[in-house]
Amino acid sequence: MQIGVWLPSYCYPNLTYERAQSAVLDYSRKCNDLGYDVWVIDHLLHAPGLYGMSWLEPLHVLTAAAAVAPDVEIGTGILVLPLRHPVMLAKEVATMDFLTGGRYKFGIGPGWYPGEFEATGTDVKERGARTDEILEAVTRLLTEDNVTFEGRFYQFENVNLEPRPPKMPEIWVSGGSRIPDPEYSDVSVLAKTVLNRILKADWWLSRCSGNQEFVKRDWAKIQDALKERGEPADSVRFAHCNFTYLVETSDRQEALDVQKEYFTQVMGTHRTYEHLQESYLLGSLDEIIERLVDLKDAGMEYLVLGPTSDDPAQLDLIEKHVVPALS
Repeated sequence: MQIGVWLPSYCYPNLTYERAQSAVLDYSRKCNDLGYDVWVIDHLLHAPGLYGMSWLEPLHVLTAAAAVAPDVEIGTGILVLPLRHPVMLAKEVATMDFLTGGRYKFGIGPGWYPGEFEATGTDVKERGARTDEILEAVTRLLTEDNVTFEGRFYQFENVNLEPRPPKMPEIWVSGGSRIPDPEYSDVSVLAKTVLNRILKADWWLSRCSGNQEFVKRDWAKIQDALKERGEPADSVRFAHCNFTYLVETSDRQEALDVQKEYFTQVMGTHRTYEHLQESYLLGSLDEIIERLVDLKDAGMEYLVLGPTSDDPAQLDLIEKHVVPALS
């Protein structure tokens, strides 16, 4: 079981240079020392439906992190593709791949917050179609000469991207069932379009805005689809990402009381604390580890944890408690 960590690159209120640099650079150095891969989150704007703040720009964060964490893999978990132009994105991915010696994991998703689409001149209703089109265009740009592309949203002729990576970076696709919110369009099922996108990827990066049973149900659906297509069972592999704040106690209520402050700061107050407990890794250490072992038993091979704090002591607790339990 390989473990990655979402960097706490939060846009805290009144964020200082020092705090931003520590959250990225110090955290990354410690991840490198512990052997944890480094991941980043993407939200252009504050998206109050799920979060209480936004994050620093992910590709710049990952570039800085990679420079001080040379021994581990790095990934975007995830990039919101419809906010980006495919030619520029392909150049960024190629550059990241070269500067990290092939360590970059290309994690992608369609996004969900309408305000980000409006601000970048797109429409949230087009997010799935744009995601698929951008992913196709980027893949071709990174693997072919003189690409001409005639899509619904993007068109270009004879684009020869240089340098191209020696091989295409691994594609990690996010998506899946989500606990419904009446203000947004996500639903509690794995949509067919999302399933088809996952089936073309190297890894499924299961989202943490559903619940434990949603994740396992979605994975079973992915496995069934692979079988129906005659694809090897391991042609798509199962990873999971989730937020947590570890508290060294076996008392659930004691842990929840401590965790509430950190989760409210990151998640905001749009959702109830009970809702957060369904989706995220909250509660006692025993409960959190039990959930992770349950996912491992269901087929999870890779775990990305996101502490809702920039205190590096959270990494020590992952090393002390989570790693042994999943070994």
